[in-house]
Amino acid sequence: MSSTSISGVLPHTKVFGSTLYKSDHRIPASCSYTRSPMSLSCHISQGLEDVDKSTSKALVSSCSGSSDKRNGLLGRSSHCSPIEKRNPVGQTFCSVGVCTSGEADIGSDSHITEEKVGVLLLNLGGPETLDDVQPFLFNLFADPDIIRLPRLFQFVRRPLAKLISVFRAPKSKEGYAAIGGGSPLRKITDEQGHALKMALEAMNTPVNVYVGMRYWYPFTEEAIEQIKRDRITRLVVLPLYPQFSISTTGSSIRVLQSIFRQDAYLSELPVSIIKSWYQREGYLKSMADLIEKELKSFLKPEEVMILFSAHGVPVSYVEEAGDPYKDQMEECIYLIMQELKARGTNNEHTLCYQSRVGPIKWLKPYTDEVLVELGQKGVKSLLAVPVSFVSEHIETLEEIDVEYKDLALESGIENWGRVPALGCTSSFITDLADAVIEALPSATAMSTSRSISKAVEHDPMQYAIKMFFGSILAFVLLLSPKALMAFRNRLF
Repeated sequence: MSSTSISGVLPHTKVFGSTLYKSDHRIPASCSYTRSPMSLSCHISQGLEDVDKSTSKALVSSCSGSSDKRNGLLGRSSHCSPIEKRNPVGQTFCSVGVCTSGEADIGSDSHITEEKVGVLLLNLGGPETLDDVQPFLFNLFADPDIIRLPRLFQFVRRPLAKLISVFRAPKSKEGYAAIGGGSPLRKITDEQGHALKMALEAMNTPVNVYVGMRYWYPFTEEAIEQIKRDRITRLVVLPLYPQFSISTTGSSIRVLQSIFRQDAYLSELPVSIIKSWYQREGYLKSMADLIEKELKSFLKPEEVMILFSAHGVPVSYVEEAGDPYKDQMEECIYLIMQELKARGTNNEHTLCYQSRVGPIKWLKPYTDEVLVELGQKGVKSLLAVPVSFVSEHIETLEEIDVEYKDLALESGIENWGRVPALGCTSSFITDLADAVIEALPSATAMSTSRSISKAVEHDPMQYAIKMFFGSILAFVLLLSPKALMAFRNRLF
């Protein structure tokens, strides 16, 4: 399998993605967990089928956390450190697929006698309670890969992020309240991580699986510290985004790059990054399976329009920053439809983009506008496919299932359906396991040297001055007539 380097993002690191791979393994997975006041336990039970299908067995795995004192060992990026509460010091957390905490000597000189493989799953993260919404939004909008500002205006980033998060929080809280009071993303990602671990063990590839979220717990920095504590000797980084974008995979890689460059152990750790995997045959077949299943729920499946709704990105990302997201998304839809056509499914389809924020131009066509147009054209049956999401979260459970469904019915569409996110679908998990195994042989140390210079201490007075003038500028930008109208219409 061929490999390339991530130019300008993560030098000296091997990247995997674009190769088609066929797997005939099928590992049914189901995930559940239980909580108690002093511990978090998780259990998975799966029927696992060997490659030669000669044997099968049920495996049950569990982990639990208990109280234990430890030092805080959380890494932070230099641009936007996560804010708000941390996991309480002294408590061990054990979620499905990754256990964080436990005392260990990172600086130990003990000789490593065996290979320890780690898989780091990267995802966006989401607020778990309504109180988490505003700080989560701050972390999101303070990311320089989300709101791209000229270098001259970098000092306004945090004040602007604070303003946006404060103004946007009330509406966002309504959305999260409608889906149960918080995002299910962490729980689902943990379940996917544990299912992946079980699938790899069935393929005779034991691994430790870690979950690193970009904007909420467990943060990527926390996952990296656990990787160090476990003395992992080879690491595969697997973003749970099928298509690459600088605002998703790119942002998480930038954080990894910053952390790895400044750490002697990490800079020499062999790493492989699976940059994107939307072309993989296992993923395409899994998507086609879900679409076929939902089409059968309609009275006349052949008349259903398939609506692929992808998360949008600003047009400037594509036209100015060279983001490949749009091209990869269009190719992904083409490949999924080719798979469906090969099975005899020839429904009409369209691609649109959702979840735009702010007054700037985002990729078109917009999902809400397309729904109105389809209704006006006389489309009566519609199947929504959240193609850029592999886990259920607010964009699927509230934006698609509530807002877009209501808009579609109001626009004249009579029959509505929605394809679920892939979640722990066995064929999907098996394909991710195959991707990890393919990536392992070409893991390469990120760097053979590291900078020993220390960052200059922040001057408190200079920081206060920047925050003061940054806040003023942010208010001016937000309260100008044009900006205010745009924010009212598109942000709030």
